[in-house]
Amino acid sequence: MIGFDLDGTPVEVPAGGSLLDALREHLGVRSVKDGCSPQGQCGCCTVWVDGTPRVACVTPVTRVSGRSITTVDGLADARRWAETFAAHGASQCGFCTPGIIVRLAALTEQQRSSPDAVARALLAHLCRCTGWQTVIEAVAAFDRAAGTGQWAVSNRSLERAAIEGGVPQSLGPDVALGRGGFADDHAPGDALVAVRRRDGSWAVGADLAAARAASGKVQGRRTTAPVRWPLDLPSGSWARTLRTTWVEPAYLEPDAAWCEPGGEPAGPLGNGGAFGGKLDSEVSSVARRLADEHGCSVRVLSTREDVVRLGPKRPPMAIGVRPDGTGLVRVVRTPGVVEAIGSVAPGIEVEEVDVVGPRTSTRLRAAGWAEVAAVLATLGDGPECVVTSPAGAVAAARLSDDGAVHVRVRCGVDHDDPVESVITRSYCVGAAHMALGWVRSEALSIGDDGVPLDLTIRSFGVLRAVDTPLVHVELEAGSNDRDAGDDMSATMVNGSDAVFAAVAAAAWRHAGLPPEWPTDRNAEGRT
Repeated sequence: MIGFDLDGTPVEVPAGGSLLDALREHLGVRSVKDGCSPQGQCGCCTVWVDGTPRVACVTPVTRVSGRSITTVDGLADARRWAETFAAHGASQCGFCTPGIIVRLAALTEQQRSSPDAVARALLAHLCRCTGWQTVIEAVAAFDRAAGTGQWAVSNRSLERAAIEGGVPQSLGPDVALGRGGFADDHAPGDALVAVRRRDGSWAVGADLAAARAASGKVQGRRTTAPVRWPLDLPSGSWARTLRTTWVEPAYLEPDAAWCEPGGEPAGPLGNGGAFGGKLDSEVSSVARRLADEHGCSVRVLSTREDVVRLGPKRPPMAIGVRPDGTGLVRVVRTPGVVEAIGSVAPGIEVEEVDVVGPRTSTRLRAAGWAEVAAVLATLGDGPECVVTSPAGAVAAARLSDDGAVHVRVRCGVDHDDPVESVITRSYCVGAAHMALGWVRSEALSIGDDGVPLDLTIRSFGVLRAVDTPLVHVELEAGSNDRDAGDDMSATMVNGSDAVFAAVAAAAWRHAGLPPEWPTDRNAEGRT
């Protein structure tokens, strides 16, 4: 056995495995999360070891014998951090936030006052939801925040979060502390654990270590193979041409579920829709089946490698558009993609092509229509790229000479509800961050057999905090709902997807309209 102090209390755990395994599996500490499964790359499991931040998933538990471990639950200012994060929209799903707070709490007040120092500290972390800026803003406000102990969440703000996130979501300070309701955080302690083998079957063990051993899990790697664009551009005289490739949604929480025999499973949408990436996940049905087979509760855990190999991707496209907005799109065959494109571009002909590659889906954020809308938005002569989403939101975006992103969006925000405004802005900043990465750096290398070769979370090309420019978001009154009449302030529609497409268009225009995304093949995460 190994002994150490956990948040001020002496504990003992078996002398084997990682510190993350000891905390989650043996001590039931759910605020530390496993996002990279484990690769030491996402920062979600960050704790203090004798006051110094360290990722727990690659720290052998034997190395902390006799030492002091502090999680976010043991931070003296944890509640004030959580309230400040909530007040600035710096936490959405909340999966990555506990580790981020632990990292930032180790900074001095002088370091926290420097956005550059904060961004450098965040190099050890990934966050897919917030786009970093709201996190940096929360840190700047932390030393001025007194902490009220109150957080007023209206039904309208909850509705806004569900519309922007795609599924119902929890709000408030507890989310920033990792208490959003993720499935594996409230699974029974005596549940069996199931992990997928490479052949697709499920290895079931008494605990996570046994299940991993039985599955023969091999740690994912980052490939040196080049990115490829699977579709050729259509022939013709075009005003704009664009080819896109395979892109990973890159959500932080790997799919997880648990179920009791004869019960309803707790599924992977505990506090977020993963930008549509988990809507078709099989883990819930697998948990139900295995629980019935074994006659006891079963936890089903996807690895990061499972998510990349089996999860849906945006369908790659090859687009040619004429000055009048007509044209032709070649797209990897995907259910619903013709309708998605037609929702914003009825003058575009669509040609579906069968390609060997990973599964694609239009349930991912704005998949299909955003690509075409972004191309069309660059045809205008104005300084902004303007997109109207199928939902009726209008977003206008431009990049200034210093690279900063400027966004205006109309999506029916009630400015009298401050929480809703904070939530909407947070989602729009996050969408802008995702769009910048999509255009500049995000892609997957795919083998000749159609299986992804990039299997580490750092290999997807997600923009780091130090690479993300300032994003200015203006939430305009009203919406563009066609049935709302003149007074449209109460019509609530998803705004972040429109921002996603508009910022992609603006970033592409700012780069000079090169014919392929990502535009920078040597960007961080792509070399």
